[in-house]
Amino acid sequence: MAKIAYILLCHKDPAAIIAQARQLTATGDCITIHFDKSAKASDYAALHTELGDNPNVAFAHKRIKCGWGEWSLVRATLNAVETAIEAFPRATHFYMLSGDCMAIKTAEYASQYLDTHDCDFIESYDFFESNWIKTGMKEDRLIYRHFFNERTQSTLFYKSLELQQKFGLTRDVPHDIQVQIGSQWWCLRRQTIEAILDFTKKRRDVMRFFATTWIPDETFFQTLVRHLIPKTEINCRTLTFLMFSDYGMPVIFHNDHYDLLLNQDFLFARKISPDAKALKSRLGALYAATGIDFQISNEGRSLFSFLTQRGRYGRRFTQRFWETEATLGRERKLLIISCKKWHVAKRLVEQIRAQTDCPAIEYVFHEEDTPLPDLGGLQNTLTKRTRHRRALLRLLFDYYERDQMIFCLDPSSIDLVQDFAADNNHTRLLRIDCEFSDDYLSGHAKRVGLMSESSSETTMQNLLPTIRNDFHNEIDLLKDIKLDVHSAIYETANETENAAAIAAFLDVSTDVAHEIARTPYLFTD
Repeated sequence: MAKIAYILLCHKDPAAIIAQARQLTATGDCITIHFDKSAKASDYAALHTELGDNPNVAFAHKRIKCGWGEWSLVRATLNAVETAIEAFPRATHFYMLSGDCMAIKTAEYASQYLDTHDCDFIESYDFFESNWIKTGMKEDRLIYRHFFNERTQSTLFYKSLELQQKFGLTRDVPHDIQVQIGSQWWCLRRQTIEAILDFTKKRRDVMRFFATTWIPDETFFQTLVRHLIPKTEINCRTLTFLMFSDYGMPVIFHNDHYDLLLNQDFLFARKISPDAKALKSRLGALYAATGIDFQISNEGRSLFSFLTQRGRYGRRFTQRFWETEATLGRERKLLIISCKKWHVAKRLVEQIRAQTDCPAIEYVFHEEDTPLPDLGGLQNTLTKRTRHRRALLRLLFDYYERDQMIFCLDPSSIDLVQDFAADNNHTRLLRIDCEFSDDYLSGHAKRVGLMSESSSETTMQNLLPTIRNDFHNEIDLLKDIKLDVHSAIYETANETENAAAIAAFLDVSTDVAHEIARTPYLFTD
């Protein structure tokens, strides 16, 4: 049965690397890590502390500083591969990964797939004849020598290239080598890796050539595999699902891409967004699962192309994920504070924040300027927030990384409370029942446009009872909604009574509930 040794090049986020290594080795596979020498020493030490006693984890015997487009990336890969060959003698396949990659199939599926397909998986297209390179330099990558990094030493990079072009300082490709190009995310058999390592020791001329080419990680392994292995034993594809935009930028996958990724005919996917924590959690658990039957449709790239074209024509994409995923989450607790006097609810929320660590948001569906994080534009207007209310709350749950959250609603928002209560989350409601003087009701009527400063006393006296009755009717309608917890605090109640209601609502201790209940000037207008 196939046993995979993963080759991981990385330079940051040790916590994510630790999690990735543990997920991939939990089922018996192996991983060799090359952690960039330019990264923090404390981060590298953390990796050793957490993974050093794992027999399925090895660290590259020599670390080097890597730069995008440089030979250093290939050298680091070779160092990791050499370590993996020695550390894992039972490994049958070697799979190149980055920290942005995650498995989109189970380990069981991956092993069976590699057992069934006895070949090397690597993109390798003719460098000069193919159109793999869409933009930027092509032949110049090879025929000139590149000693500087285009991104960090751009002036020197282009000046060196200019001088070589001016004086005709070109060079030939090694005579027996046909340069190939393709993705650097390959999966190679053990005998192929051993042949490559043996070749690197014998052919120093080829090594010197690639050491001064530009972006050799897209040509080195691709060329050597095609040079050393019969064509019939090479599958010219990568097992890692990745897509690029028309601008050459990698497409990033987010929480709502889970089902799409599982349907692709690939074992891994990149790039997974660092913020897609729910997706990472689900994919991490998936790798160790067994007995899963995957329905392969492989429509990812065609869908992306189709939807991108629609955007060019000015048409809207297919439904956003917030229009199709209609649940907040079965384990999440939604705590709603309902109060007609918004300033009273805000005082209570401020005290709750001081006494607990539960995220608490004010009148998010009523006040445009309610402080909110950037949620991709969904937070911009009240109309968007209300229309996509469940999506908004899902994003806020993800942002705060909590399964419990408080927000305020006006009692008139019966439809919102009903909608949240109908979801499969746990919905709790705390009513704040205030006393309403005639002056307050009169001010309310003027604020909402029912009356003006010039309205007669008679009009006011006729209108106020109706407004008061409306307020009471809103409370009655809230009482009719079936909720997990429905508590109420009253302006006329004592501290002990209100503390009991708060404790039931927040699920906090009596002492904390009393601290919240005695909020200074809570009901003061």
